[in-house]
Amino acid sequence: MRFIFSFANPPRHAKLLEMFRLEKISSFDQPELAPYRTMRRSAEHEQLGIFVAESEKVVRRLLASRFTVVSVVLPAERLEEFRPLLAARTEEPVVYLADRKFLETLTGISLFQGILAIGKIPPPAALGEILAQSPGPKLLVAVDAVCKAENLGALVRNCVAFGVQALLVGETSSSPFLRRAVRNSMGAIFQLPVVESKNLAQTLRELRARGIRCVAAHPRPDKKILSQADFTGDCCVVFGNEGDGISPAVLASCDEAVAIPMPAEVDSLNVGAAAAVFLYEANRQRGRA
Repeated sequence: MRFIFSFANPPRHAKLLEMFRLEKISSFDQPELAPYRTMRRSAEHEQLGIFVAESEKVVRRLLASRFTVVSVVLPAERLEEFRPLLAARTEEPVVYLADRKFLETLTGISLFQGILAIGKIPPPAALGEILAQSPGPKLLVAVDAVCKAENLGALVRNCVAFGVQALLVGETSSSPFLRRAVRNSMGAIFQLPVVESKNLAQTLRELRARGIRCVAAHPRPDKKILSQADFTGDCCVVFGNEGDGISPAVLASCDEAVAIPMPAEVDSLNVGAAAAVFLYEANRQRGRA
């Protein structure tokens, strides 16, 4: 059953005419609902150019963003809360309304909020345009072989919190649009331009040629510690995974390796935590912390 709502005398939250499609559902068997039915298959969704947003806060931030929204799933009793955000959309996403108990069958968790959405992954940002549009001193982040979606999402959240202007995703890293990455970013990914690099080592060399210093977050006892590094100029901070760190080729493409000082018995931090430490220091040196 489909409904189209329009209002001749729109409420205050509607600009001219509020129109969006509603559909009541009691199963996810319809082909257009397949992304919700298969929401644990993030890699398949990435190939289709879509992603799943879950939780109230993340869905609200998606609806408030410039990202294209395909559809939304809500418990029927929550519709009025979301109506202002839905009314502001221009692409008229389909809003599926369902019973909360039915929505819990997606995860089997009784506390599941039952609020989901499908968005379209935007085209990757062009590095040249990002550099031309970003004021100085520029602050970029690059990731090499960061494969855990939860860690990548936490890193994205820290990037937005500390004013990073773009995220460069290397060819060996996971997509920041995987479901768990989007969730762990708390929707911050909707505010961060993403540049996809097919060869991160080469991209870093290009940045250096443009006068942007590339700093590897890499534990090397014979190198600088964080407080000794200079982040006052244009720079890109490069992070690797917790297991193997930054690959030799990417490390060789950086200007220097910098470590967070830690006791010998602690060899690394979660990449999200490491990003927070590095980016705070960059902001501190720039007088923003």
